[in-house]
Amino acid sequence: MKISFNWLHEYIETTCTVQEVSDILTAIGLEVESTEKIESIPGGLKGVVVGEILECIKHPDADKLSLTKVKVGTDEPLQIVCGAPNVAAGQKVLVATIGTVLHPSGGEPLTIKKGKIRGQESHGMICAEDELGLGTSHAGIMVLESTAAVGMPAAEFLNITEDYCIEIGLTPNRTDAFSHYGVARDLAAALRNMEGIKNEAAKLTKPSVSNFKADSSSAGIKVEVRDTEACPRYCGITIDGIKVGPSPKWLQERLTVIGLRPINNIVDITNYVQHEIGQPLHAFDAATIEGKTIVVRLANANEKFTTLDGIERTLNEQDLVICDTKKPLCIAGVFGGLNSGVKENTTSVFLESACFNPVSVRKSSKRHALKTDASFRFERGADIHSTLYALQHAALMITEMAGGNVASDVTDIYPSPSQPFSVSYDWKKTSSLIGKNIEKDKVKSILRDLEIEIVSETDEALQLAVPLYRSDVQREADVVEEVLRIYGFNNVEVPARLHSSLSYAPKQDVEKLQSRIADILSSIGFHEMMNMSLTRSKYLELTGDDDMQKESAVEILNPLSSDLGIMRQTLLYSGLEAVALNQNHRSADIKAYEFGKAFFKRANGYSEEKRLALFLSGNRNPESWNNSTDEVSFSDLKGAFEKIVKALGINNFSYTSSSSNQLNDGLECYAGKTLLAKLGSISLELLKEFDIKQRVLYAEVRWDNIMKALPKEPIQYKEPEKYPAVRRDLSLLLDKAVKYADIERTALETERKLLRGVNLFDVYEGKNMDAGKKSYAISFTLQDASKTMNDQQVDIVMGRIQKALEEKLGASLRV
Repeated sequence: MKISFNWLHEYIETTCTVQEVSDILTAIGLEVESTEKIESIPGGLKGVVVGEILECIKHPDADKLSLTKVKVGTDEPLQIVCGAPNVAAGQKVLVATIGTVLHPSGGEPLTIKKGKIRGQESHGMICAEDELGLGTSHAGIMVLESTAAVGMPAAEFLNITEDYCIEIGLTPNRTDAFSHYGVARDLAAALRNMEGIKNEAAKLTKPSVSNFKADSSSAGIKVEVRDTEACPRYCGITIDGIKVGPSPKWLQERLTVIGLRPINNIVDITNYVQHEIGQPLHAFDAATIEGKTIVVRLANANEKFTTLDGIERTLNEQDLVICDTKKPLCIAGVFGGLNSGVKENTTSVFLESACFNPVSVRKSSKRHALKTDASFRFERGADIHSTLYALQHAALMITEMAGGNVASDVTDIYPSPSQPFSVSYDWKKTSSLIGKNIEKDKVKSILRDLEIEIVSETDEALQLAVPLYRSDVQREADVVEEVLRIYGFNNVEVPARLHSSLSYAPKQDVEKLQSRIADILSSIGFHEMMNMSLTRSKYLELTGDDDMQKESAVEILNPLSSDLGIMRQTLLYSGLEAVALNQNHRSADIKAYEFGKAFFKRANGYSEEKRLALFLSGNRNPESWNNSTDEVSFSDLKGAFEKIVKALGINNFSYTSSSSNQLNDGLECYAGKTLLAKLGSISLELLKEFDIKQRVLYAEVRWDNIMKALPKEPIQYKEPEKYPAVRRDLSLLLDKAVKYADIERTALETERKLLRGVNLFDVYEGKNMDAGKKSYAISFTLQDASKTMNDQQVDIVMGRIQKALEEKLGASLRV
């Protein structure tokens, strides 16, 4: 949201600079994302002054140039060469002095320098309108009235203003701050109460409507509200005898600073009040209202309506519309109609100020893809108590700037008045939450400045009435947060001593385990990514994925866009989108992981499953002169997965071969009958769908199943072995059908006590090898926990292992 610094000063008196205001707003939760200096004339005409031409003679060497002496308030007049045909002695003009940067209309910035023109020195420039950026005329220099004071800055003479646009990143719950007055209220509360800043009186002033007077003798436009749930309050008034025209300069500047385009005085006033106090308004041309009656109702199915942008739209029967007796005039809280708005010849308007149901407005806005300042506020909840005040305030401004008179009494349909939120504030409990005892008078001052009423007070607690515009403050903890943010979060000191106690949890802390695994993955070069849970509906038909089934898809009833129509059933596709994005940004070496949920529709309801996705692509190591450029392999993916499960104490897992339309040469990992993960290489067909031009390895870990497979018994620890291990190598000749896993299993079954490890470190097939044979070079690690092994013991054990391999696998020593 954009706030004008000058506009803010209309409601609060403060000497703070824009930077100080920005810092305070950020400290109280209204985070300032940027500040931009806005000048009504680019450059602010700095260096341009009022001058008087004392002398004007013809240039000795140029017929079309004049040589002038110009008084600008300095000790000596300036000699300036001028080519304007209307330059003459005695004129008051605008002079750009040496060093001035001008911003001509439609041109590049120009710096005024001392120079020579046809042999004569020139110490400045007498300016035309377009050269100053004040207009487009270049017929001659600007000649000012004779009363202009010589030496006066042009910015002062022309009343050039400068302002700052403060951009605030508001969270959706802060509906109270969607206006200049709302921001001023928070700022004033902080200036009066925050510890550690220069406290000011910071008087807060709200525009008065005490002069509002309605003509109760005229009925005006009648109003009928047929759906009070979608429209709990509707106010309206008729204003006759207006003259539509441009807004005053000050009003246009206010709107321009915050990025709005001035249109006419009536529309500009409704926009001004909306950004001033947060209440959207709408003005109808009263002459277009058939039957002199406004009807607030739900649209008819397939009813046609042309909006202000000239597009004919088909209304839904859930759309709330503002109508007359024959036709829709406006989609309530969203967008006005093409033919009912204020025009140049409008002489009478019906001014609307209403409160609409946030859900109704949000659905209509998304249904018709219309996002407006009004819908933005109504979707988040406008203040129902401000509707009448905003109407009266805007009516006063219209009669002041557009003439006319209030020609009817105010219509205010409010069948079920809302009451403030009742909240108790317990002194002891809140001090415990804050971690500090804040003086009671300070707390009460903060509450009053936030317009939270103290209904009653005891030694133990306060009973409060919270205004409805603070829809996010309905609990005691919410009020505590309000007090703390105005008092200052940084003003709660960290105690010198912290007290804690040891606790024992009989169950595993799932969040801590996830953090532990994330740390492990990050330590081996993986980067965490986070993708949306919403995904494209087209993925249901993409590759026949077992995980992506249309019948189990959770569809979004009111999707944000056509690309985000369902909840994801796998982390694969959103991850591939990220891989493609990185590849397109020249970051092709990818090691990434994501914790996320998959969503399913079942026969008995909806379910969520926690998943962990791993992605590997590109080179194993960063490009460098001393690094190899080996591509990542399936072993890298499998190693990373096994690092995870082993870190969690899961050792009884096994693999089975698997393949699908998504994964080639895949494996499925099981603990008993429980599926732990699927691993493999993404198929070329799927990579082509995402325009990925390199191999991608992928593992999707069923995190919920991992949690179920955690060992029930606590992990057992033992001391490191005291005695050294011994290594022996064997070069074995085997049939090609024999797998390394068979060798490992046979060796471990033969020697259970002393054999600590088996490792394959070389494989050979080819030249000088018998047909159907291959050679494995395998190391065996032996260790005795009670003593150092001698050669005799090692030879006996290796003899048994070699014999078992010969008998069971047909192995023979290769010589």
